Amino acid sequence: MTFYWFAQSIGVLAFLVGITMFFNRDDRRFKKQLSAYTAIIGIHFFLMGANAAGSSAVLNSLRTLVSLRTRSQMVMVIFIVLTLVLGLGNAKHWMEVLPIIGTAVSTWALFRTSGLTTRCVMWCSTCGWVAHNIWLGSIGGSLIEGSFLFMNGFNIIRFRRLQLRGIDPFKVEKEVKKEEAA
Repeated sequence: MTFYWFAQSIGVLAFLVGITMFFNRDDRRFKKQLSAYTAIIGIHFFLMGANAAGSSAVLNSLRTLVSLRTRSQMVMVIFIVLTLVLGLGNAKHWMEVLPIIGTAVSTWALFRTSGLTTRCVMWCSTCGWVAHNIWLGSIGGSLIEGSFLFMNGFNIIRFRRLQLRGIDPFKVEKEVKKEEAA
């Protein structure tokens, strides 16, 4: 197996880890799975020579775990600044700016929003990652981000329809937050 195909296989592994992430209604499980996925895809990007995307993905993984513990605006700003400095410092082509912007926006969402809003912002962020991954030639990255667009979009519509019928699809998440506050 050549190094190129080894790097692509790591991307396919990330695809397998991340494919079911958006079905989670519980933000904690969603964020833990997102963190695992982004760590693996970060390794894939580094192996593919896409250091800007790799550093953004690794920061995504760490940021997502930290967002489980705190919603501090200061911590959020630190991650956004790190993303911009490390990502833009490693970018060699304007297409590499798309995942950096997506990471910065999704960082804001993970620290400041929840439920359907988080998923909508993540969907928009995914658009930049899709364009980048297709440009890079990342098989696993293109498959997973394309799947994220489809699956998250489908679930956004599904969750919104539940809300319109008076059903709260994020009730479990809210109950957990109440228990944590008590």
